[in-house]
Amino acid sequence: MYIIIMNFLSIDCSTDLGSLFIKTKSKSFIKFLQSDKLNNDILMKKILDFFKENNIEIDNLSHIFVNQGPGNFSGLRGSIATAKGISLSKNLILIGFNTFLWSSTKFIEKSESILSFTKFKEKYSFQEFNKNLKKISKIQLINKEELIEKYSNQLKIFPKNIAHTLDKEILKLKNVKIIDLDHNDLELLYSKNLLDKDLIKPLYLG
Repeated sequence: MYIIIMNFLSIDCSTDLGSLFIKTKSKSFIKFLQSDKLNNDILMKKILDFFKENNIEIDNLSHIFVNQGPGNFSGLRGSIATAKGISLSKNLILIGFNTFLWSSTKFIEKSESILSFTKFKEKYSFQEFNKNLKKISKIQLINKEELIEKYSNQLKIFPKNIAHTLDKEILKLKNVKIIDLDHNDLELLYSKNLLDKDLIKPLYLG
């Protein structure tokens, strides 16, 4: 169990359907975005509008989280640049996270091995974690056939926002879990010192 109370903004523009999330000590708010249609200026306006709609001041926050990927090239680049700009101008602590780790949060201390997947074009990318969410493999790219042959019996996690792109053969495998990504989980990852505080940059696959 952990106890941590933070006031933060989280930005995820890694897929076509992005999201903004604000947490204060007593409330949380979320807004979904068509992140493939956002440039830096539009994203910043969306963020400012989001704060205004919920009567929250950016100055009341202490941290800003931003998804480093993998995912949409322009979405990642723009959202990280925007997050860095807000961090510098408002003196907020900037923290980076990635979808592999984020997806795995709900399985901390529940499985000895966690394979966290996403889909990149026609290939699957994944990273393996131990029960404490420490990385035990580099990010790897494999095709559908390799995934079925090598990992059919292991715990496989996929974020819900890319579930519609998954092959039917993958969804029929044992131990497949489709996970709702929850910005609140970032507090736990932060408390476990699992997130990036330096060299916040996009995670591209290719």
